[in-house]
Amino acid sequence: MTEDSRPTPFPLAVEVLGDGFPILCLHGHPGTSQCMGVFTHFLSQNYKTLSPDLRGYGRSKTRAAFDMGDHLQDLIQLLDQHGIQKCLILGWSLGGILAMELAIRYPRRVSGLILIATAAYPRSNHPPITWQDNLFTGLAGIINWIRPGWRWNINTLGRRSLLRHLMVQQTPQSYKYLGRYAVPAFIRTSRHAQGALNQALRQGYNQEGQLRHIQCPCLVLAGEQDRHITATASKATADLLPHSEWICYQQTAHLLPWEIPDRIQQDLLIWLKKYPKVTLNSTGG
Repeated sequence: MTEDSRPTPFPLAVEVLGDGFPILCLHGHPGTSQCMGVFTHFLSQNYKTLSPDLRGYGRSKTRAAFDMGDHLQDLIQLLDQHGIQKCLILGWSLGGILAMELAIRYPRRVSGLILIATAAYPRSNHPPITWQDNLFTGLAGIINWIRPGWRWNINTLGRRSLLRHLMVQQTPQSYKYLGRYAVPAFIRTSRHAQGALNQALRQGYNQEGQLRHIQCPCLVLAGEQDRHITATASKATADLLPHSEWICYQQTAHLLPWEIPDRIQQDLLIWLKKYPKVTLNSTGG
């Protein structure tokens, strides 16, 4: 999609925290702004974080079909509404893909990228899903929603469910994140959001050839045992980005920010201190 054929932007619900240089935090699929609290609650101590519900997710409800490119115009409108000319973007999974797209198409608006469990050419190695997988996942999710972090549920149902492919470290802490944020996000993800993602995947989404145009500093984080977007796919993205750092965490998977939140937060702060220019020279926010 060219800039000359822009769709009509959609007004996004957004959570804004803190003051200072703006950091746009983009959730994955399914997800909402609340899922990004693991980042925004500590980043907002020193920066201004904006965490929107993407179109078709959470509070950004729509009854109309759309495609993945529409998310970009929504996000540019959001930045304009908040007077932000340049920002750092943190994206998790689908959010990381959108972050890269924004950096490719609007390089002057992006000072840096933090990409988590994502890839410009997303590839998975997820095993076949059985009816038992779906049964145990549903039961574990419902029970965890009612009683987050219950060890019996984790050991009896969770470890036999599809959650075992999302988190290696199935701890009460990670299950509390699931119960508080993941289940509500799943319920509030629209069929139009699912359709837009499915369409992009069917078309064989691959932007590896465009990564050379991203000249800002980038940090790429991945879980070694991520089956949804493999660490190999994330590493290929990191290798193609001109100015990137790569960290792969052992014994973690796609939901690594909820598995090892303290470690992730520590490494983000180290990178931000190493590259102070990514949070300088903003004319807005």
